[in-house]
Amino acid sequence: MVRVSGSLAWALVAGVTLGVGLWSVASATPRLSRPRLARRVAPYLQDVSPGARELLAPTPPGPLSVIGLLIEPSAARARQLLGVLLGGSDLIAVRLRQSGSALSVERFRSQQLIFGLVGLAVGTAFALVVRTPFAVAIAAVLGIGGVFLCDYLLQRAATRRLARLAEEFPVILEFLTLSLSAGEGIVDALRRVSRTGVGDLSRELSSVVTAVGTGLPFGETLTALSRELRLPPLTRCVEQIVGALDRGTPLAEVLRAQAQDSRDDFKRQLLETAGRKEIAMLFPLVFLILPVTILFAIFPGVVVLEVGL
Repeated sequence: MVRVSGSLAWALVAGVTLGVGLWSVASATPRLSRPRLARRVAPYLQDVSPGARELLAPTPPGPLSVIGLLIEPSAARARQLLGVLLGGSDLIAVRLRQSGSALSVERFRSQQLIFGLVGLAVGTAFALVVRTPFAVAIAAVLGIGGVFLCDYLLQRAATRRLARLAEEFPVILEFLTLSLSAGEGIVDALRRVSRTGVGDLSRELSSVVTAVGTGLPFGETLTALSRELRLPPLTRCVEQIVGALDRGTPLAEVLRAQAQDSRDDFKRQLLETAGRKEIAMLFPLVFLILPVTILFAIFPGVVVLEVGL
């Protein structure tokens, strides 16, 4: 057994600390080489391109970036294996878009791997503390549960954001109808709504206005938005707008009808939700309050009969 003196231990700690500090300073030093073409163009595209914003993001100092480069090949193979086992990369991409997340499918797979590794570590630690013969099974179950927990959180975030978009949709349509009735064009009306609105749908429309400003066709941009979000009211409205633009139909009447339909759909969904909540509220009444009431009503009589009074 090798014994380490106190001075040698402090020397090791000081050396490791100094090395990490020098590594952090060296990683934060700007490069003197000529920047690539992508980095020179990125400042002009950061408003419309997530890749440009990611490229311009500052690199965090420290050895973690270098460690990340070292483990990246193994992480890439693990992400590929996870994608093969679980599948559904297209569905993951749709859910990421619906949730408004800036993550790519590869980064989401990395998050799933991290969740799985954390679950595996927690399961292993629990099995070592409890010393159960099912240690491997517990660790495996928690690891798999971590992977599916990450997918469940993404699905819940996408569902909640779609619900917010559906709630904001009738109000946005009414504002667009007012702007069009006042004599504005459809692009100007969308620009006005995207500037005054503060919701998720206003931000989506702002991206449409930005894309149209760069030269993309208006109809194709709206169709691409509806295809990415897969929100039924928005899809129907976009189809009606594109058809009205092709036929020359007044857009104000079309949007007014779409707003009324969206209001009716929202009322119907609200009534359905209220019906489900009403049924759910009966469970504590039937399985908790009613048995306790019957117990309090019968128990004194049973006790009196047993005592024989």
